[in-house]
Amino acid sequence: MPEGLVGVLAIADRCLERRGSAMASRPFFREVHRLVRRIPRGKVASYGQIAEMLGRPRAARAVGTALRWLEGPLARVVPWHRVVNSAGRISRRDHEWMDLQREQLEREGVQFTRRGAVDLRQARWAPRERFSSRASPRTGAGARRRRRTSSRPRGRASRRSRCRARPSCRCRRASGSLHWP
Repeated sequence: MPEGLVGVLAIADRCLERRGSAMASRPFFREVHRLVRRIPRGKVASYGQIAEMLGRPRAARAVGTALRWLEGPLARVVPWHRVVNSAGRISRRDHEWMDLQREQLEREGVQFTRRGAVDLRQARWAPRERFSSRASPRTGAGARRRRRTSSRPRGRASRRSRCRARPSCRCRRASGSLHWP
């Protein structure tokens, strides 16, 4: 590895540890940045794939937010351009950034179809190891169901406590009188 790159990687690690900005300080964002740095040249991953590898399968949008808020030396080290949407397309944003992402992927040898999508069968990153820093509470054999934290009753009791004026009314008035919610 070139010496200059080693220095930049060290600076990026310090940025991750120092928590420079409010957005980069979130632990999930730091995990996203570390995992995206492991995607090799010529390979891509989807936002959902990154979220699932981190044990948060429904956090694909949070992965996008973590990559959108890259700044400083971290933006030069984290290969944000190697993350595409689940269809293999570059996610919509400013056309300048979309063009830059496509150019960088093509420079790394990633092939695009005629419709402008990455061929995920060839270019999808398939790591051999699991990167989750914590186990997902909802996955795995023997996983228990999370307890409901809502104090609102379910079923018939919740329907009875609602207004009887009309079925679409969401107020909690028990009277059957007509009113303006």
